[in-house]
Amino acid sequence: MDRTGRQDLRIAVLAGGTSDEREISLASGKNVVHALTEAGYGSVELIDPAAPTFLEHMTGDGWDAAFIALHGIGGEDGRIQHVLEFLGIPYTASSPLASGIAMDKDLSKLLYRRAGLPVAPSVTFGHADMPPLEEIVAVVGEQSFVKPVVNGSSYGISLAKDPSELANAIEVAFEHGEKVMVEKRVFGTECSVAAVGDGETLRALPVVEILVPERSEFYDLEVKYADPKDLHRIPACLPENVYTQVQEIACRAHEALGLYGISRTDVIVTEDGPVILETNNIPGMTPESLVPDEARHAGIPFSELCAELVDLALKRAGR
Repeated sequence: MDRTGRQDLRIAVLAGGTSDEREISLASGKNVVHALTEAGYGSVELIDPAAPTFLEHMTGDGWDAAFIALHGIGGEDGRIQHVLEFLGIPYTASSPLASGIAMDKDLSKLLYRRAGLPVAPSVTFGHADMPPLEEIVAVVGEQSFVKPVVNGSSYGISLAKDPSELANAIEVAFEHGEKVMVEKRVFGTECSVAAVGDGETLRALPVVEILVPERSEFYDLEVKYADPKDLHRIPACLPENVYTQVQEIACRAHEALGLYGISRTDVIVTEDGPVILETNNIPGMTPESLVPDEARHAGIPFSELCAELVDLALKRAGR
């Protein structure tokens, strides 16, 4: 849709919510509001689903589409998508079912494996079926990442560098969710790449190499929202065939999970090849986030990337 057609459209940018990632979501939402306004939409408003008047606001104001910038529980898990479908409002991001699957690291891994995508060994459990620590170590090795099965932005994730640290890391993860995944730590070049489009237009953006500073042991919450020029190398310094392989993995993961519009897949390139970590179905859109940086390096203004996502939402709704 060109700028002339956008002038008559009213877009609600949904951000905030009640998850651990509320502040990050608000930052994403504000950046998206600015971008869509710059893209020429007639009315763009940030709306917080945590507000008591949320449903009243959404039902009475004649929205043409909703741009979902909600991270974590309530947004990435498909809940807000159910609400928007009930209200008949087209929305960016994936369907409720696909969103819920992508938010669940264990279910995602199942679909990755079915699609032939390379994953690291892991063990998933709840409080009631937690195996003995020695059985977990037998699967994942001496070093592992311990994470809530459902959460984002590295909340609740710990690096256990030794089996003696595993019990405490599991306890931390359980503070953020009912199920925990312990995953083998794989070593290599950490990369991230977004996939954008629908079944007809899906393509990968440039691959970002994550330069984790010496003071940090992995790409944690503090590092994720630091100045991108210090942490993002675009394009990633990879052999050409591996670079292409990482982009293909991002698109295959997007398709395996049944996603729509945009996703961002994190990968470790080991000596034996790429290993997929996870796919984020509503990636961060803050000025420091990976996706805006990838778009810039692809020559795509962030405003036009956001406009494309709105176009895809309207296309899916037949409008």
